[in-house]
Amino acid sequence: MRLPLPPAPIVPLIAALPQYPHARMFCTFLNVALAEQLRPEALAPLRGKHVCIRIKDVGIALHFTVTARGFAPLRADGGPDLAISARADDFLALALRKEDPDTLFFTRRLVMEGDTELGLFVKNTLDALELPPLDLSLLSPRRVVATAAARLRVALG
Repeated sequence: MRLPLPPAPIVPLIAALPQYPHARMFCTFLNVALAEQLRPEALAPLRGKHVCIRIKDVGIALHFTVTARGFAPLRADGGPDLAISARADDFLALALRKEDPDTLFFTRRLVMEGDTELGLFVKNTLDALELPPLDLSLLSPRRVVATAAARLRVALG
């Protein structure tokens, strides 16, 4: 499956943009999509760790951590404890379960840097999930805004 990508001259411009909004949307998506499957306590080894997912061909780097409430975005200050890099198509193939992470890793299409034990934990956790087919309706603006608003209400008490 080939995703439409921005033209090559645009990628450096995307990479120069603030990445925090992308990380916020990504974390909101993870919290909504995995709410039923994955509780924050199951991610204890990731709690407080700086994780970065780099979508190499798009110029996006998603920095986040895990808190008691779930996934939370981070600013790109300092180096991550774990960085996972791949092309957009490869990440999509992983999400759709059309590619195995081991295959992508051993063919060097998926690169992990940093704490390898943490990387193995992430891989094993993803392998153990019984995810339904990717539901793109989870990315609808209405659903994302409603989830973000609910989280904001909880955060503000």
